Amino acid sequence: MNVLTYLIPISLVLGGLGLAFFVFTLRSNQYDDPEGDARRILSGEYDDHPKP
Repeated sequence: MNVLTYLIPISLVLGGLGLAFFVFTLRSNQYDDPEGDARRILSGEYDDHPKP
C-alpha cells in the first residue's frame, strides 16, 4: 500500500502534463484545417507530398 503514495502523485503529474500539452496544442491552432477534409476527400486529385 505504500507504493500508492508514489504512484498516485506521479500519475496525477503525468496526467496534468498531458492535459497541459493538449491545451497548448489547442491554443496554438494545430488542429485547425482551413481546407477541410470534407472537401479533399471528394476531390479526385491525390497529392503524395504535404503542403509546405
